[in-house]
Amino acid sequence: MTLQELLDQLGPDRVGAFFLVLARVSPLFVLAPLFSSKLVPGRVRGIVAVALAVGLSPVAGAHVHLPADQYAFAGLLGKELMVGLAFAFALGALFAAVQVAGSFLDTMIGFSFGSLVDPVTGNQSTVLQQLYGLVAVLVFIAIGGDAWVIRGVARTYEVVGLMQYPRLDAMVAGAVGAFTQIFVAAIQVAGPVILALTLTDAAFGVVSRVVPQLNVFQVGFPAKVVVGLLLISVSLPFVAGWLADEMQRDVGTALQTLKVSG
Repeated sequence: MTLQELLDQLGPDRVGAFFLVLARVSPLFVLAPLFSSKLVPGRVRGIVAVALAVGLSPVAGAHVHLPADQYAFAGLLGKELMVGLAFAFALGALFAAVQVAGSFLDTMIGFSFGSLVDPVTGNQSTVLQQLYGLVAVLVFIAIGGDAWVIRGVARTYEVVGLMQYPRLDAMVAGAVGAFTQIFVAAIQVAGPVILALTLTDAAFGVVSRVVPQLNVFQVGFPAKVVVGLLLISVSLPFVAGWLADEMQRDVGTALQTLKVSG
């Protein structure tokens, strides 16, 4: 079957709606948690993106007549890509916060001297940053976060339809808010361990002033590792519960960044 025969059979509106939906879905496989994981081959991610577009395009493109002008259609394509990027960025901000929390702890404990390749992101990262990232992925899978993300993408068409344009000020404000929330959430995740490690450093500072003959670095580094790993093992279940609660609100936060221009 040629392309022209396919267009004649399906209709230009349905084919155009498919490409518009694909443009909105594709950013999930670049920024969104789990969907953008390097553990999943690129070909598989592409197939899943096309499958989601095939499933969503009949619903999103129902009773929609797309413009025949190629420049107008290109504008709609760029708008769909921008909406998908805004939604995926808001989702990925929470996972970025967890990894930032892990990097904070790596720096304070001393694990930042050794870096590994993160199998999830494919980038170079430290030990605890990988640990927190993998815990976040496991919690995401356990609570069915992938289904929430797909339902969230479907709900974006209730907020911004194929022929509607979002408000740029709301999208920019949402992106800035998600970016600043990364560091706030990272402090919330790593706060108790950071406080304990700071008190440990202060205690060894006092000891070094009282007993100058003691090699504080030789004694303090193993002590910080023990204190850090002990508190991480105690706080990690609470971090998992916090992640589950935050992920439930994450899709709603991502949808709030999308508003139709008036």
